[in-house]
Amino acid sequence: MLIPAPTGAGAQHRGEDGRFVEDLVREYLSRYLPKDLEVLTGFILRPAVKTGEKGTERKTDSDQHSTQLDILVFDSGAYPVFQRFGNSVIVPPEGVIAIISIKKHLNDGDIQHECEKLFDAATLCETLASNDKNDKVRGPYLSLVSVKSNIDKTRTDTLDWIFSKMQAAYAGKTNVTFDKLVGFVGALDEWSIFKRRPASKPTQADYIGFKHQVGESHLGLQFLITGILSVYYDKTRKDMRRPGFTAFPSGRPHDKNLGSIACSGLR
Repeated sequence: MLIPAPTGAGAQHRGEDGRFVEDLVREYLSRYLPKDLEVLTGFILRPAVKTGEKGTERKTDSDQHSTQLDILVFDSGAYPVFQRFGNSVIVPPEGVIAIISIKKHLNDGDIQHECEKLFDAATLCETLASNDKNDKVRGPYLSLVSVKSNIDKTRTDTLDWIFSKMQAAYAGKTNVTFDKLVGFVGALDEWSIFKRRPASKPTQADYIGFKHQVGESHLGLQFLITGILSVYYDKTRKDMRRPGFTAFPSGRPHDKNLGSIACSGLR
């Protein structure tokens, strides 16, 4: 139970409002997503390690990590968790299926800031397939979810204004791929903005908007589930490299050749 504020709506401690919304979204997703997917909070760590059998593309990198992310949908059935403290985790990028920013009330400054934050987190999740073609696997589904919007309703068209802030988030950035553009932005009680999945290699991302009518607050949650599952079942994610744990030895030579033991074949 939340202790109500003595004046105004919400809890007496404003931080509890946000956590309560996170808990509601987390409970909803946990109920309807496949059981291999955990709904967590925490950080993405992209270590500069070898991946798979031959993946040395990070050899010249340094370890990188995200800021704390409100909700991470993570494929713990296929990928390990680096560190776990209850529902708070540090995870490798390979298993991240979705990244969700949560706001109780969406304010004017949140749109651009949160889209930029999601873009940076998605960049950490860029992963190559295990084949020799350097194909990239599909990145995580990105979304910004709130219950209500505090964005000025007197504007000529609120959805157009919000979309202009989404566009501003990516202006001047390099390597803006379809996957790193936010997939859903919505105030569940009011409106939804949804990114259409393209039929072929895209040169642009098309967005559509919905102003919720009475009884349509479920639309945003349906878009959210649809987007997460589309990543989870994407065929590119069936040919992924295993994540790495052992850091590169920075050119350190071994100390001694010890010899060989005979064997009768690979298997």
